[in-house]
Amino acid sequence: MMSQITNPILQVDRLSVRYGKVEALHDGKLTVGAGQIVSVIGPNGAGKSTLLNAIMGALPSSGHAKGSVRYLGEEVSALAIERRVSRGMCLVPEKRELFATMAVEDNLILGAYRRKRAGERNFLDQIDEVYRLFPRLKERRKQAAGTLSGGERQMLAVGRALMGKPQLLMLDEPSLGLAPLIVKEIFHIISALRQSGVATLLIEQNARAALQISDYGYVLETGEFALEGKADDLQHDPQVIETYLGLSKKMA
Repeated sequence: MMSQITNPILQVDRLSVRYGKVEALHDGKLTVGAGQIVSVIGPNGAGKSTLLNAIMGALPSSGHAKGSVRYLGEEVSALAIERRVSRGMCLVPEKRELFATMAVEDNLILGAYRRKRAGERNFLDQIDEVYRLFPRLKERRKQAAGTLSGGERQMLAVGRALMGKPQLLMLDEPSLGLAPLIVKEIFHIISALRQSGVATLLIEQNARAALQISDYGYVLETGEFALEGKADDLQHDPQVIETYLGLSKKMA
């Protein structure tokens, strides 16, 4: 089954990644449309983070990628990560990588640095929207980022990414290490990003939470896409239910 996207933001075709003799990703193919949330689910070690890093051009020096990555209709495989960021691609890594000793608001302002350097006079125009999405960040805007809870740090990482006005937002395991109530809140906010037109590629082990907010989904197993389809269909697929949702076929 192939996704029918009339306005693709991201098109990945036959993307493969090798670390030495080990092929971590084989012939990956996916599409993300404007305003869509597309999830990639799968077990730990399946190659999900490798996929994101290859799309972003952020592979470690030992990694070698081949294949096609098209963003807004343009082939970007040969572009450095900085050039991809300048075009509106943004990756929020699993480790979040905040500046712990700096205030919440200063972290957000840094997220808009690319726009400031490009000469945009209104480079801070997203801060009110970020505070609307994450009111807790506004409450803690003068607080050091390192003193935030895990959920608040994840909110700050996403908020900082949004300050750059990305057209493609890639999130690597945003629910990792968070309490269930905080996970629910984070995914509610990710779902709300549709209204802004941002395309979101979501990498998650929490298959249930990811598929509930997604339009389309892919299942990645040992470096290869095993299944794909509309997120609602995948939620009711017996194989996905048994393997990733923790339910037996009878309960489905």
